[in-house]
Amino acid sequence: MPSNWEKDFFRGVALDAWRRCFTTEMTRAEVDFLERVFEAAPGGHFLDVPCGNGRHAIEFAGRGYRMTALDLSEEFLAEARTATSLPVRWVLGDMRELECDAEFDGAYCFGNSFGYLDAEGVRKFFSGIARGLKRGARFVLDTSMAAESILPTRVTKRWYQLGDIYMLSENRYLPEESRLDIDYTFIRGGEAETRPTSSYVHTVAALRRMQVDAGMAPREMLASLDGERYEFGSPRLILIAERE
Repeated sequence: MPSNWEKDFFRGVALDAWRRCFTTEMTRAEVDFLERVFEAAPGGHFLDVPCGNGRHAIEFAGRGYRMTALDLSEEFLAEARTATSLPVRWVLGDMRELECDAEFDGAYCFGNSFGYLDAEGVRKFFSGIARGLKRGARFVLDTSMAAESILPTRVTKRWYQLGDIYMLSENRYLPEESRLDIDYTFIRGGEAETRPTSSYVHTVAALRRMQVDAGMAPREMLASLDGERYEFGSPRLILIAERE
């Protein structure tokens, strides 16, 4: 598996498929949840990383918050910039190389991208987040790739229909690497294209330890926006930590 697969993956049909996965209602519900977790004050400054096409950042900005949003995909950032006239700071960059110092009142990482980080990448990411948060500010990690989530329910092959796009997901788990290699085949207009990805699988305990090492205190483990407690087999992990 190429170590830089993500540089070729996030373009064209893959991004079109991703856009079809989320509704406006889903985005609003997630921002409502984050507002509650952050105990957000008017004009607070939040970090969205990685931001994709900016669906959360734009919703936050529309509610009067200051936003910094970072992503590795030039195509997604270009789309985000043209989608709103609101004053969002859009940054092209790697989530493992955050350069900020105690400027954010909250930060969050939603979507699948966190799974792309190996253990060293997670440590760098968490350290960057901790540096960027003000003391007492919170970080929310949303992922489906925790070991206790993905391994008990793993299905090796799945088909999805996303509008005019058919997508096949086929995966192989490499226990010696704690890594899930996934091939996505996109079919649209009679044309098919397969692109490889890799996602690393970390236990919940390991994630919490790495947050502590970075200077954050784990606070809650949830399985849903409604506050359901995370348990073995929960398909979604929402991990809330606080900058010490």
